[in-house]
Amino acid sequence: MVPLKNTAAIIFMLLCGVAKAQNTPLYTYQQLSGVYYASQKDSLKKVWVCPDAFDARATQKKYREIWDERTDFITAAINNHHYVYEPVLFAYLQGIISQIVQANPQYLPTTPFLLVDRSSSANAYSIGGNVIAINLGLIDFATSREEIAFTLAHELSHNIFNHTENVMKERAEWLTSDEFKNSLNSVLKSKYERYTRLKKILENFSFNRGRHQRYHESEADSLAIILLKKSNIAFNANFFLRLDSTDLQYKQPLRQPLANYFTAYGVPFEDTWAQKRSKGLSTRSYNFRDTTGIEDSLKTHPDCVERYAKTKAQSDNNATLTAVPASIKEKASQMLIWNMYDNMSLAACLYRILLEKDKGSTDAWYDFMVHNIFAGLAYNDKQLQRFIAIGITPKEYISKDYDQLQTMLAQMPKESLTQYCTLLQAAPFWAKMHDDAKGLKAFMFTLALAPDVSDKIKRNSAKDFIDGNASSMYCEFAEHFKNK
Repeated sequence: MVPLKNTAAIIFMLLCGVAKAQNTPLYTYQQLSGVYYASQKDSLKKVWVCPDAFDARATQKKYREIWDERTDFITAAINNHHYVYEPVLFAYLQGIISQIVQANPQYLPTTPFLLVDRSSSANAYSIGGNVIAINLGLIDFATSREEIAFTLAHELSHNIFNHTENVMKERAEWLTSDEFKNSLNSVLKSKYERYTRLKKILENFSFNRGRHQRYHESEADSLAIILLKKSNIAFNANFFLRLDSTDLQYKQPLRQPLANYFTAYGVPFEDTWAQKRSKGLSTRSYNFRDTTGIEDSLKTHPDCVERYAKTKAQSDNNATLTAVPASIKEKASQMLIWNMYDNMSLAACLYRILLEKDKGSTDAWYDFMVHNIFAGLAYNDKQLQRFIAIGITPKEYISKDYDQLQTMLAQMPKESLTQYCTLLQAAPFWAKMHDDAKGLKAFMFTLALAPDVSDKIKRNSAKDFIDGNASSMYCEFAEHFKNK
């Protein structure tokens, strides 16, 4: 583990970066982790030195390899923009962490370093070395400050117990143990059933590791509750039951018929687009009726139920919970929607937008993203990659409405897709958009509607956008084409 004083120094360097002035509603390109933490990540790598934990040279060597893999993972993730520093959102989360740290100096003598992961998954994780990460998906999912506080306290507890480092030690010991070597050698010498025997070796390790991890989770839950109570932050075990339903995100039905969301833009909609053809995505019948209850989710996620049962007695049932500010929720939602779009997960991205509209949002930014989705789909259709861009999701995980949406995106004719792009380029919502969004509109025209989409044309158009909008978050998308 990193010496505390070195960790504190690195954290101080990372947190003292000056936030760039924003000209977009969300964040600037310079606040993506690959840019924002560029000068600090090398320093983090240098001080995150593997300690001497084993006398056996082979085990220590393997431990160092595993340690360096973790370091390489986090630095690569930073470099690839997996994280973002957005001042308002970061300040909200840091305020929660500061409250926990100040009330628990014996457990947290230095301020931990927080990373905001752009993933839409409702999750958080500890990296070790006094570093934790929380996903935008968890912030979007949470309904109260207390839920976010528990999640952060849980990950801080993993670091306090050195769980990450201990797992790496266990792995190094196993991979250099005589038991593992002998088992592996017997597999290599055998003529038959090599796969079955190798699978058994891995299963034994996975079982033991899983058992230890379940204990680690329970241990982290217990300490997290202590940290919260010392910080005067309420804890309610019902959060585990809500967490158990996170996989129902795309099982939520829409409040309107699918056609209504698109005809509102003045674009045509054919019901047949959403109806599977004989050679469509799938012709297998499927029952969508029993897909939305928490009870169904609980049956498939016993860990959350067990954690609820174990901590129920420690709940502050009469406490008043503090709602996450609407501005924070909306910011997290839009940031993760943009990241999903940049990763070309178009069906999931569009469904989230429709769910936001169901909540009553009239923000023109969502209309702007609807335009981008159809322009991106049209471009990928030209590249013969329409299905890849849609990101087809198995019906077991989605609602009937979601299934109709991805069927529509897959089956609408190319001419209709072009018509959507053309009409959306002229839609009234553009009057409410920032200059960089309007600049991206021109770039998307090149990708989706221009007759010549040669690599040179794409490179020049991307370069023009980046040169004219250097601080825009949308530069991230244009960069995909700059070096084509």
